[in-house]
Amino acid sequence: MNKHDETLAQLREFVAERDWARFHTPASLAKSISIEAAELLEHFQWTEDGADMAEVQDELADVLTYAFMFADHMGWDVDEIIQAKLVKTRVKHPVPTGGDEEATSS
Repeated sequence: MNKHDETLAQLREFVAERDWARFHTPASLAKSISIEAAELLEHFQWTEDGADMAEVQDELADVLTYAFMFADHMGWDVDEIIQAKLVKTRVKHPVPTGGDEEATSS
């Protein structure tokens, strides 16, 4: 069992112990990802580098937790969907062959 599988098993157990799966619809999980991402961003609202990194890690863990649970709910493998997106992003943003090219978001 790899690290991701271990983490996912622990998340499933945590949710099952509390009977929270009934609340985990795609919409509620997507909302939770956004809410937790906003809480992560809040640590950088008035500073570029003065954020408490322990709190930042906690917020990032919340974002990733909901992202893992969302993917699991949808039946998607996190590594597979990231790899598939990376293939698309490589096509969209090929390695520059010269000159100054501006990076764009994917």
